[in-house]
Amino acid sequence: MMSQMPQPTALSRCPSCEEPLDAADRFCGACGYDLSTVAAPPQDHPTIAMNGTSPDLPPAAPSVDWPRAQQTGSTDTPAPVHRAADIPGTDSGGSELPHPEHPEHPEHAEHPQGDPAAVRPAPSRRPAGQPSGVRFDRPSEPDEYPLAPPAGGPDREVPADPRTGDLPVPPAGGKLCVACRAGQVDTDGYCENCGHAQPRERDHMEQELGAVAAVSDRGLRHHRNEDAFAVSSTALPDGSPAVVAIVCDGVSSATRPDEASLAAAQAANEALLAALPLGTHPQAAMHEAIVAASEAVNALADPSTAQGEHAPHVNAPACTIVGALVTPTLLIVGWVGDSRVYWVPVDRSSAPARLTEDDSWAAQMVAAGLMNEAEAYADERAHAITGWLGADAYELEPHTVSFKPDRPGVVVVCTDGLWNYAETAEEMAEAVPLDAAERPLHSARVLVGHALDGGGHDNVTVAVLPFPAPSQGAGSA
Repeated sequence: MMSQMPQPTALSRCPSCEEPLDAADRFCGACGYDLSTVAAPPQDHPTIAMNGTSPDLPPAAPSVDWPRAQQTGSTDTPAPVHRAADIPGTDSGGSELPHPEHPEHPEHAEHPQGDPAAVRPAPSRRPAGQPSGVRFDRPSEPDEYPLAPPAGGPDREVPADPRTGDLPVPPAGGKLCVACRAGQVDTDGYCENCGHAQPRERDHMEQELGAVAAVSDRGLRHHRNEDAFAVSSTALPDGSPAVVAIVCDGVSSATRPDEASLAAAQAANEALLAALPLGTHPQAAMHEAIVAASEAVNALADPSTAQGEHAPHVNAPACTIVGALVTPTLLIVGWVGDSRVYWVPVDRSSAPARLTEDDSWAAQMVAAGLMNEAEAYADERAHAITGWLGADAYELEPHTVSFKPDRPGVVVVCTDGLWNYAETAEEMAEAVPLDAAERPLHSARVLVGHALDGGGHDNVTVAVLPFPAPSQGAGSA
């Protein structure tokens, strides 16, 4: 009977020196290791076969006798607390796990208190020459690096952690960071301690004067709020109240649009408060207020950029403006641009209405009969404005209209950041709460929320004025 030849190995590397092997090798070509002495690898039993059938599963491992926690005695003494390292156990194959009581596992031996080695396991050891089973393309790093003692000896004073140390109190008029509540905010709006950018004051603004309320929000897409508003109330010469709301929308393509909208809102509001008590007709006062707002925006332009008679300034600050003035009998509306005013009656069985016409490309196409409203506002040029306040506007054409409503209602003054999500009068009326006349601030918040829920692509500003103006609203504000 012939002696049986050694069978080719199925190993990919020599178990002695890790030299790569071929399937026909019987001895390692580098160290001469006899590969026939290596035991055959166990047969693979996948849980799910590639053909979708279930193979025979390996025999179940012996059950593990897990320790049970001690129960609380009749004296209500708490059961002792066990740590994971204190409880003996076995792995899924039934083999006993290392335990502190076993001296053959020195990494679990107790260390004297204060010994740094007590908080880290000792590096694992294996017999010399035994392969690890893993090869790395770079040398392994040591478990720890020795650190040089600090200069100055052990008595050297350790500097305080700037994150937890006492910080100076900001001087009078300064601001504390909203993030760390400790650092001072610099002039650029960043915390000098943690570097957190602070929210701008205009990111969200609210104001209520009883007979009028307004809310402005940065929205979800813009990096700043370029809208502004002003609300106020005063008295006419006969003592009847007059309530004012001005809303301005900065032109984003212009420089400093946020400054333009704020200057326009403040100037228009101040002009109305100055003219109305003198007996100026409310519609004439609204016209003059828009002129004053235009002059305030013009003053922001840099005269060094003059380019000629028909282009006095390059990319000058610009904004739109819309205002509403409510008295016990009159509703006055004035505007330049594409911000709007809506009328929503208290009795929702009556029809709502939009009281302004946009200074925009879409409105011009509709007015000229070249497109219907749906076609015009679907065009990408729809929101290109044809009228605005600014030094680069060719001429100023304020629009003013006077109404005498025959029933109570609310006046909604807003930028396109709102009406983009409630364009028609019916859609706006549906978004306005039923109790808007009694709760104007709540209603303004709801309308801003309606725009944010719709996507918040633009800054959102809205003012809500009940009509007629209540008598208790009289008085300067």
